[in-house]
Order: sequence, then structure tokens, then C-alpha cells
Amino acid sequence: MIETPPSKRFRQADIAARAGVSVSTVSRVLANEPGISDDVRRQILKVAGELGYPLKAAPRSAPGTLALIASHGVTGGLSVFYEGIVEGLRSEAAAKGMPFDIRLVREAKATPDAVREHMESIGARGLFLVGIDPSEVLSAWLSESRTPVILVNGTDPELRFDGVSPSNFFGAYAATRRLIDAGHRRILHLTGSHRQTIRERIRGFEAAVASAGGEARVIHLPFATNASIEAHEATLAAIAEDAGFTAAFCMNDFVAVGVLEAVTEAGRRIPEDFAIVGFDDLPCAEMANPRLATMRVDRVALGREAVAMMQFRFRNPDAPARQVSHAVIPIPGGTLEEGTHDL
Repeated sequence: MIETPPSKRFRQADIAARAGVSVSTVSRVLANEPGISDDVRRQILKVAGELGYPLKAAPRSAPGTLALIASHGVTGGLSVFYEGIVEGLRSEAAAKGMPFDIRLVREAKATPDAVREHMESIGARGLFLVGIDPSEVLSAWLSESRTPVILVNGTDPELRFDGVSPSNFFGAYAATRRLIDAGHRRILHLTGSHRQTIRERIRGFEAAVASAGGEARVIHLPFATNASIEAHEATLAAIAEDAGFTAAFCMNDFVAVGVLEAVTEAGRRIPEDFAIVGFDDLPCAEMANPRLATMRVDRVALGREAVAMMQFRFRNPDAPARQVSHAVIPIPGGTLEEGTHDL
């Protein structure tokens, strides 16, 4: 019997010689290391395949993601509130090896066609909607296309999509209870916006006042210009109409600054005659005189949480939607004397 000679076993040096590259370059490509151009990588893998060299399965790259962030309604830029969220998204996506890009858009422009175009332009598979409540048309498209979506600082009342947000209802309830515990019973709430998160803060405020048998008045601001200026004018009108209100819970610190200026202008002492609690703990809260009592939102943590939720959604596309709420932390300030009044 004539024996068939064994086939030649090719080495990395053979691949390097035929591909015209160094052995170290071949070694790095076959080990799936980064830092090699796509053209060189393709050529080496092609030669290796032709020579029958055993190849390791290349690891699947992480799916790309896109964050669409609501631009400021008046300026069109990035709101201070969202700067921390962007920081959390970027840092956690980088740490997890998740390709990530970002676009600033007006909420009204977040249509299915626009969102699809944004995602296709960078090859994104997952979508973060930051500060954007998707319209019914967009929600329907996202559901039908099975696009992995995380609402960041958002809530879907129908729980079709995952979301992460501050605990808006309970945070507002706690903020208002601070005023109640300081002896206030007639309390204003200055608010605005159509967003579900803000409606939850209104509900929390009203529930807290009702729990103490107090009187609540909600003042809706148009947010057509400057939130602080609008709050200033609305507060002056409210206390001129009824001087019996002694406190205000504000939907955010920008609004609270306007209330503080109005109450001071009206000649009331802060916090003896009028107390104020804000929300978010933005830089303006610390710079106010006196410093605002407020509720701190860890915005960086919201961004990081959103990335973890996206990873879970990629791995579990059919899992029920989840809504994650982060606690908000009371921050003392000179606009509230806490626990000094008899109830």
C-alpha cells in the first residue's frame, strides 16, 4: 500500500510571507487584538483561510447605541440637568465597551423617520431617549421594530419601554413633607412641562399636602422664555392675590430661584415668613442667597444605570419592561428651617 504524504501544516510565518506583513501582525490579527486596519485584517484572514489555518471565532462586537437628548426648549442647547446624565452615559458605555454616540434634538423632531435616520447613520442598534417622551407614533414604530429603548429621566406609563428616572412622586412627596413638618399648611407648587416625570411631581406634592389637611395651589408656568423670570412674576401675582401662602415647592431649582427673588422683593423674610424647597440640586441652588433647600438627583448615576439596562435588554429582548427609580436626597438650605415649628 502506498501511503499518502501528510499535508503540510502552515505556520503564521507562512501567512505573513504570503500576505506581505510581519509575523507579529499576523499574530495580533489571529488573536483578535485591536489596532490593525480593516484592510490588513481582511487580507490576513483571507490568506489564513486559503491555507487552511485554524481560526478562532472572532468575538462579536458590542451592539452600537445612540442617545437622543432633548435640547433646551428656549436656547436649543444642552440643559444643565442633562450634563451629568451625559457624563454617566459616556463613562459607563466606555467602561463596558459599548459603542456610543449622541445627538441633540428637539423633542418635536423625534419622529420615526428622523430617529431611524440617526440610528442608521452610525449603525446603532439600541436607543437612549434622554428627556424625551416618545409620541404615540414613535412608540408604535419602536415597538414594531423591536428597537431596544431605554427612557433616561423618563417613564412610559404603559411600560412598553425600560426607563430610569429619579423617584419623582416620592421625591416630591418628601420635599413637600419637609415644608409641612416645618409648620406650613398653605403651599404653592410652581411647575410646567408636559412630561410624565413632572406630572408625577405634581401628584407627589398634592398627596403630601392632602395627607396633612393643608391647601395646595398648583401654578403652571408656560416656559416660553426664562423659567426663573416666569416663576418670579407668577409668585408676585400669587402672593398679592392671597397672602396666606407661606411656602412653595418648585419643580426645579431654576424655578425656585425665581420664587426666592419674588418673595424677597415682596418684603417677606426667608425662611421665617416664607419657605422654599427646590428639586434637582443644580449649581444655581448652591449659588442662591440664601442657599436653596432642595432634593439632590444623582444624574451621573442615572446615565450609568441606563447603560446597564441597555446591556440587559440586548441579552433579554423579550423580558418585561422595567422602570427603575433612584432615590433623591434632601439637601438643607437657608430657604427652610426644618423641624422648628409646632405642628
